[in-house]
Amino acid sequence: MYRLVLMTVLFAWAPAALGQRVLSRAEYQDRLHGMWLGQCIANWTGLRTEGQRVAPPFFTDADWGTQPPGLTLPIEFVLSQNPWFADDDTDVEYVYLHKLSTISPPRGVLTPVEIRDAWLAHMDREYIWVSNRRAYDLMGLGVRPPMTAQPVNNELWGFIDAQLTTEFFGALSPGMPEHALRCADLPIRTTAFGHAIQASQFYVVLYSLATQVPPGLSGRQRVLWLVQEARKWVVDGGKAADIVDFVLADFLANPDVNDWELTRDRIAQRYMINPGANGWQYWNWAESSVNFACGVMCLLYGEGDFKRTVQIGTLGGWDSDNQTATMGGLLGLILGYEGVKAQFPGQAFSDRFDIERTRNNLPDFLPADPQAQDRLEWMAARMMPIVDANVVAAGGRINAGLLELPPAITAHHLRHNPSHDLWMRSANNQVVRQGGTVTMTTSAPSGPNMPSGVSNPWYFGNGYEHDFRGLDWQEWRKWAYTTEGTGVSGPVTLTVEYSRPVEVWTVRFMEGDHTATGGWATSLAVQVKVGGVWMSPSGALTEVPDPARPFQEIDFILRQPVIGTGVRVIANVPPGGFLTCIEIDALGRPAKFADGRRLPPP
Repeated sequence: MYRLVLMTVLFAWAPAALGQRVLSRAEYQDRLHGMWLGQCIANWTGLRTEGQRVAPPFFTDADWGTQPPGLTLPIEFVLSQNPWFADDDTDVEYVYLHKLSTISPPRGVLTPVEIRDAWLAHMDREYIWVSNRRAYDLMGLGVRPPMTAQPVNNELWGFIDAQLTTEFFGALSPGMPEHALRCADLPIRTTAFGHAIQASQFYVVLYSLATQVPPGLSGRQRVLWLVQEARKWVVDGGKAADIVDFVLADFLANPDVNDWELTRDRIAQRYMINPGANGWQYWNWAESSVNFACGVMCLLYGEGDFKRTVQIGTLGGWDSDNQTATMGGLLGLILGYEGVKAQFPGQAFSDRFDIERTRNNLPDFLPADPQAQDRLEWMAARMMPIVDANVVAAGGRINAGLLELPPAITAHHLRHNPSHDLWMRSANNQVVRQGGTVTMTTSAPSGPNMPSGVSNPWYFGNGYEHDFRGLDWQEWRKWAYTTEGTGVSGPVTLTVEYSRPVEVWTVRFMEGDHTATGGWATSLAVQVKVGGVWMSPSGALTEVPDPARPFQEIDFILRQPVIGTGVRVIANVPPGGFLTCIEIDALGRPAKFADGRRLPPP
């Protein structure tokens, strides 16, 4: 097979000269500048082949520099765009940056309302696709994240969206992956569920670890270190974990680092052609899994070389611009701005950015420029106050132009993963995992299956909505419970009981959809079974039921946690209406981080 030999510039990865836990603030801002430039180059290079090879025969190295039939432009690096055009690989993060930049004092965590408001104000529906578009439409109906990604109302939860729109939260928390995951948790779960969450988390951790690569390693050793360290934050047994393990093992077993096509073809066989052999499903060319696998593949086979990494990602297939943008941004974050420029000697790069191409109602920082509204350098500068805030929030400090990071997490990484923490807190999941049973009952009579859901109470206690093991499609678990068609109004009691005691800090009620005639309650009351007796604990709801907002997630936070064997919600259903519910769960002790939504009890 013909092999293209790339004439690359040898470069030194930029280790933190002051040590991995003390970073120069000015140097890190330059790294962020390099991240944006690296993303732009890689994004628009990868777009040359987006969706052009989604099944065999795929592109190979021999196709680089050519214009195969069906392509409107040759497959080559895009370097001369001026200004750089926004695309969904950069513009969603740009919107998040704008929203975070308007918050005073700065912080790195966005609330559900802030995410919804930012999306509705700035997203252009014509430039978002699959799960992003579905989440946007749900927000327009009043739904807030993370309910915008629940499988019951977003069947596109397993697509690529979150893993191309949230990596920059890792860059906002350098060397602090636990804090990066906290900040990225809700943006990820705005559009992703199941294994798609974990693929996105992996990318966030890669970006966070960009400053932490040990000095003195070769390019191959450095990307191996990054992949192996990020893997520690992904739950074993899920599809994302399988992808990382499979691609890494295939790379290590391959004696020819230029034969990346071998691994790509095996990715296609395992995750697209014959996924059922492992109990999985292939969705289509824009799904999370095959593209996640290609992202890991191009990072490994690129061995830290910017040009080779982007080339492999561009030729890899499927939704190719996404993995190139992600890995181009990662390597730009490692190299810094001048390091990215050095990959293309003699090439002049624009620093101008046209966000108005795809996003609306954002500030124009270049009012005299009819084509661009911002500069990559300024985007990096606006990130720094958020970086500062994250360092301080995580236990570090800003001192004389230095980012003094808190101690690194070196063990028990999953304890610091917010979605894994929520799964561990879920009594509906943990009682079953420990060999116990969960029993669901309702005071309403059985009724017919309706468009709003089914009358089987099993569905409001099956744990699916808090199942973050990274599994694939489980359509049969997602349905909502409903009293529609039963004729019941007034108080309806939904009960979940456990065969073993559980610690109850919060009782969560997750509502289903609304129609013109019902789906909601006018009030909720919560009880916990303690010592065999149902009692009404002291506490507060995070919000009240709202007939104008379907799919509410309402927490009742106990003033004092209790040990109980059941929880129940008494919902008042208006005359002529009905109740919907997708989950009632008892949540245990939270991890040290909050999720940006939890309100303290009065």
